[in-house]
Amino acid sequence: MQTLKIHTKGNNDIINITENIQEVLNKSNLKAKSGIINLCVIGSTAGLTTIEYEPNLNKDFQEFFNKIIPEGDYHHHETWHDDNGHSHVRASLLKPDLTVPFQDGKLVLGTWQQIILMDFDTRSRDREIAVTILKE
Repeated sequence: MQTLKIHTKGNNDIINITENIQEVLNKSNLKAKSGIINLCVIGSTAGLTTIEYEPNLNKDFQEFFNKIIPEGDYHHHETWHDDNGHSHVRASLLKPDLTVPFQDGKLVLGTWQQIILMDFDTRSRDREIAVTILKE
């Protein structure tokens, strides 16, 4: 397992990490092999998925989370006296992990499909993503 470190701005920040993940795969010396690469963001206020990473879809995705899980009063705030209850709920919906196949040393993704990290916390963070590669 390897760890990838990514700095985020928080507040629905979306970061395209496709090249970072491909670089980890390149350094693994599995170019002629196929298998899967599993990613898991460490923490409970961020998530991983794939989308077409372009500015207007990014805005749509951010607005979607703002609409379905708005900021406000959450029971979580009573426990820790913080303001990120909505961040935890959003991250739980998106999920912390993602598995992507690879073949001949390349991630198997669609033309318009990129891997993203989305940070829902209310402040900037230094995130860690655990990366595990399983070859066929």
